[in-house]
Amino acid sequence: MLEDDFGREVSGVRVSLTDRCNFDCVYCHNEGLGDTRGPMEAQDDELTADTIVAFLEVAAEFGVDSVKFTGGEPMLREDLEEIVRRAPDEMEVSMTTNGTFLPGRAPDLVDAGLERVNVSQDALDSEAFAELTQSGAYDRVLEGVEAALDAGLAPVKLNMVVFEPTAGYVPKMVDHVAENPGLQLQLIEYMPELAGHPEWAIDIDRVHDWLEDRADKVEHREMHDRKRYWMHSSDAAGERSGATTSLAASDGGIRTAPVNNRNSGMVEIVDPVGNENFCANCHRVRLTHDGYLKGCLNRNDDLRDIGTTKESMRAAFRETVDTRVPYYGEYMVETEDGEWEINEEYIDTDGDRAPYEYSE
Repeated sequence: MLEDDFGREVSGVRVSLTDRCNFDCVYCHNEGLGDTRGPMEAQDDELTADTIVAFLEVAAEFGVDSVKFTGGEPMLREDLEEIVRRAPDEMEVSMTTNGTFLPGRAPDLVDAGLERVNVSQDALDSEAFAELTQSGAYDRVLEGVEAALDAGLAPVKLNMVVFEPTAGYVPKMVDHVAENPGLQLQLIEYMPELAGHPEWAIDIDRVHDWLEDRADKVEHREMHDRKRYWMHSSDAAGERSGATTSLAASDGGIRTAPVNNRNSGMVEIVDPVGNENFCANCHRVRLTHDGYLKGCLNRNDDLRDIGTTKESMRAAFRETVDTRVPYYGEYMVETEDGEWEINEEYIDTDGDRAPYEYSE
């Protein structure tokens, strides 16, 4: 297993199969590439199944034992089942999807070797969901979650981006996973550096505090220095007394929701913004839909073309791991006034940056 200069072994890869998507989520940063989504039809620059599988075989040579397929929307690839089936046997295969194509395809994906799935779901309200995703597919997403559960993919992890437009829906979503066996919740900190609109960001520590007050048990997960919150497994005292709990908004206001817990559920927060511990525990590299390997989600100045041969893929993989650095705490350093700025050590003063750079 390859290790970078900061002692971080690369044990996983995240592979974007397409930048096409049938949603247009207001917070989307398209795997850090910016809003590059084009027509819904397959484009010539998308990696073929053969190239993707060859890359995974090379990654497996270096000890990588997990792959997560992403997009855009990965299920727009008609050959997704083939790609999953041909992934190296030693790799755990998972996928992040909006869920709309899971009905009818989930059983075949499981048969092909899919082991886990994350479904993006930012609200339990059809109108709010439509506003956030620019789609009318709310019911279809719910059907997709059920299809994944029926196909044996439990636990299904729901992904919810936490920012100003969604903060008020967090309590209801937490209740939802606590009351439905087979569901877990991943609350993802909004990343204004990638998606813009810094005014939408909220203080993620307040979400941590709110969950800690409510949870039966809190676990520390070494990977990314995350915490897991296990929700109440029986009627909460707050429910019996009619109490309420609150979640702070970024503008200082308070949103209040009734405490309502019946069964157990797990909630985890992904909080990378300004988090040196998060970046110090990163063990993934990413492959873009058009064949560029990158060592960090946040950066597009370190892209390397994987080429078309296993030899070129090995070289790109080695170079990417060799030069990857923690984003916060190394590439971005904190100033005395608490701001983050790029470390000049990683700026190419000759202007010869990556072989290719996306526009935001």
